Amino acid sequence: MTSLSHAELDKQTVTNAYARWAPVYDLVFGAVFERGRQAAIAAAERVGGRILEVGVGTGISLPEYSRQCCLCGVDISEPMLRKAQERVAELKLDNVEGLWVMDAEHMSFPDNSFDVVVAQYVVTTAPNPEATLDEFARVLKPGGEIVLVSRVGAEAGLRRSLEHWFAPAARKLGWRTEFSFERYASWAARTEGVRLIERRAMPPLGHFCLIRFAKDEASGQARASTPREAYADARASH
Repeated sequence: MTSLSHAELDKQTVTNAYARWAPVYDLVFGAVFERGRQAAIAAAERVGGRILEVGVGTGISLPEYSRQCCLCGVDISEPMLRKAQERVAELKLDNVEGLWVMDAEHMSFPDNSFDVVVAQYVVTTAPNPEATLDEFARVLKPGGEIVLVSRVGAEAGLRRSLEHWFAPAARKLGWRTEFSFERYASWAARTEGVRLIERRAMPPLGHFCLIRFAKDEASGQARASTPREAYADARASH
């Protein structure tokens, strides 16, 4: 019998967790994540065009976008996506181009397919977060933006200790608690043609942030910034 890798086990854990959440996700998390969801949609609409929402889940965000935006959605959870498809049909969301079951780390879209990639509460659930961000950058058009609402771990103090203690239980729920902001900044600093442009705390209690990256129009140009510089820039805009 072939054993599963750690990443495959993580992916299976997330898939199973979201299958369990699917029937009650909107009820449990709809209001809690409303402010972050609205901030992500507003940021995406400022760019406009063809928008990919990764981890679209039950499609709770889809009706809140302008009908001028062309929407695509992917999710690893088929039960979640069935809810989204029902929502699209019920509300006659004719600006939704399509919804697909896909792994965020291995999407089947061509390079440079979207003007915006939105991922809400997704990156910290991925087994390989940096590889997932690489995939977002791959499918993003030059001049476009990656818009995240994401968990940011505490950098010190009691909250950091509590997050470390809670981490094993959180993983069973499909979450990662220990993900520091420096990982986002470091990824941007070493990724050619990508710039970190915003970090803004979101409710509840500032445990989540709106994080935006821009893909340069000439995305083949070499990067010069260091992780420390990117981190300092984001702190200054916070």
